[in-house]
Amino acid sequence: MSSFGRYGAVQIAVIKRFFLVIWLGMTALLMACSGEPLNNPYSSEKQATSKVLYSSFSERPKHLDPARAYSSNEYAIIGQIYEPPLQYHYLNRPYLLEPLTVEKMPVVHYLDKKGLRLRQEASEEQIQWSEYVISVKQGIHFQPHPAFARSQEDNLLYHLLSDKQLEGVSQLSDLKEQGSRELTAEDFVYQIKRLVSPLTHSPIAELMKHHIEGLSDFEKTTEERYKKWQKNHKNGGFFDLRQADISGVQVIDRYHYRIRIRGKYPQFKYWLAMPFFAPMAWEADSFYAQEGLIEKNITLDWYPVGTGPYMLTENNPNRRMVLERNPLFHDAFYPRMGEEGDREKGLLDDAGKNLPFIDKVVYILEKESIPYWSKFLQGYYDASGVSSDSFDQAIEFSGEGELGLTQAMAEKGIHLQTAVTTSIYYMGFNMLDPVVGGLTERSRKLRQAIGIAVDFEEYISIFMNGRGIASQGILPPGIFGYESGSEGVNQYLYDWLIDRPKRKSLAIAKKLLAEAGYPNGRDRETGKPLVLYFDTTSSGPDDKARLNWYRKQFSKLGIQLVIRATDYNRFQSKVRNGNAQLFMWGWNADYPDPENFFFLLYGPNSKVSSGGENASNYQNSEFDRLFEQMRNAEDGEERLSQIRQLQEIIRRDSPWLFGFHPKAFSLYHDWYKNLKTNLMANNRLKYQRIDSELRNEKRQAWNHPVFWPILFIVLLFSLLAIPVWRVYKKRERETAL
Repeated sequence: MSSFGRYGAVQIAVIKRFFLVIWLGMTALLMACSGEPLNNPYSSEKQATSKVLYSSFSERPKHLDPARAYSSNEYAIIGQIYEPPLQYHYLNRPYLLEPLTVEKMPVVHYLDKKGLRLRQEASEEQIQWSEYVISVKQGIHFQPHPAFARSQEDNLLYHLLSDKQLEGVSQLSDLKEQGSRELTAEDFVYQIKRLVSPLTHSPIAELMKHHIEGLSDFEKTTEERYKKWQKNHKNGGFFDLRQADISGVQVIDRYHYRIRIRGKYPQFKYWLAMPFFAPMAWEADSFYAQEGLIEKNITLDWYPVGTGPYMLTENNPNRRMVLERNPLFHDAFYPRMGEEGDREKGLLDDAGKNLPFIDKVVYILEKESIPYWSKFLQGYYDASGVSSDSFDQAIEFSGEGELGLTQAMAEKGIHLQTAVTTSIYYMGFNMLDPVVGGLTERSRKLRQAIGIAVDFEEYISIFMNGRGIASQGILPPGIFGYESGSEGVNQYLYDWLIDRPKRKSLAIAKKLLAEAGYPNGRDRETGKPLVLYFDTTSSGPDDKARLNWYRKQFSKLGIQLVIRATDYNRFQSKVRNGNAQLFMWGWNADYPDPENFFFLLYGPNSKVSSGGENASNYQNSEFDRLFEQMRNAEDGEERLSQIRQLQEIIRRDSPWLFGFHPKAFSLYHDWYKNLKTNLMANNRLKYQRIDSELRNEKRQAWNHPVFWPILFIVLLFSLLAIPVWRVYKKRERETAL
């Protein structure tokens, strides 16, 4: 090839690249003209008018079986699919139970030892059983599902799948035929049986065996029957729980059933609002018991079957989970009434309208908080929490020390919602320990001195960005008996100054410590420094500052704090065996009743003696007596008086440093409607609404593509290509001549 040929080939290649750049630039411009933001992660779906909610998950739920699930990320999914008998009113506060899949609130009858009905005013000593009669709402149907599909001969279609039929099945949707049937009382009873099934292992089995009459006996006979069944069914299959009954749980007729509870236990109504008591169709249990499906991970723990507003249509733990509207969902309506002020906040704009408002909920796998935050700001997620990485960008302190949105967030139409959670984190003293335990005046003063010195207000400020309030007692806000203001102050650790509590001075703490026998942190008798041991699971580098902070708090009094870090299993074992001296622990409310917190210090619930939730092993006969009176009482002045006395006892004895109640922060966009914090309800999604048109407008505005860099590059290449083009044409003419 001549030198010109080589040169010309190079120039032609350059020109081709030039035109490729032009083509790419034009393509980008054409895409911009389509109205679709270039960075839209959902570009494969039609988004402009769709009623879709976008959220995320960082770790897939472990259980989606309502008899087994018991964590918040699991309830976020199954709470939209399964419907127990009762639910919490979405708007009313204090929290109010109301019927969900039942016609009315359960009718409760009290019975004596002979089974004769007592008056409602009967004393607790007279009541041998409480009988709950429950009326199921008619016309409710299960979601469409292959478990209910039937042949023309009315036989279940997919309950005896052959190996050949299973060859083409890799996910539930591969079974094309679906069916449904009406909800009946038998479905609720069947689920109660599943709580103690040898195949289920429900986390509330032990508790419910204590309360529900005959449940323990049913468990024993079922285990014996299951062992015999296994011998004849080596390859597995459906173990039918309908073959035996629970003496205290009976189907009355198609739409009525009764549950008999030992003694008086009014808190049982709260359990009836949890997924544990949601109805389960035996057909679903039978369908998922097939070995061929289990081998393909098609199980009830993976693909729920309920009557709720949504169905789980996609469950891919490596990508996304999708809930879609249940086409057979029964009539349900947005509340017409709520708290004072709900109308001004727009929370009653949809009063009386049919639920749900959202057609589809997409949960995307997001393992890191920063990508999630960026997509939230671009409008691709509808709500967000506030992580430590984004806190300063989203939240600022006002002049009065209150937390609020930054101006940048407010200008984007982002809203902040905060709520003190119904939970408590505390530092527990092992009351069996010879140094920090006991109910002597000396040990009380030691614990009170430490309670003054450990400044949880400072902890909240440093480690929680102000997202919490220091506890004045065992009850968090929102629970009956919680009192704010001067009436609710722990007078052993705080003084009330004008309009807020102020922690007592360190001088008072040192005085109490000296009265306890440890002046300046040294044993008065031996002169040795007081050394205490703090057991914790924290051991990573991120926890170093936190643990150093605890050491600093104790050193204010001259007390040496030794950190004993270990893994979680070992830590639990030490607490269970009474070998931990001090430890941090927490509790989230199962239901909004003071009994669910005070029982954490009830003597018979001692961790060491009975394996209960009283991790401090606190025992005070006066407290126990009052607790037994209070726990089953109806809310009112008498119960409030008992709660005040209980608070006074534990504030004086100080078996805990009461720590703090965390405050939840969440952000949401203008287009996300009907959001009200409800810490008890699991089925909140059906009340919420998306203004998809407003969302689309803002996404377009916030993600408008910037094309001038592309145009600049095109222009630059054009200018550079002109001389090359001229040379090329000149050489071409010379070659022709």
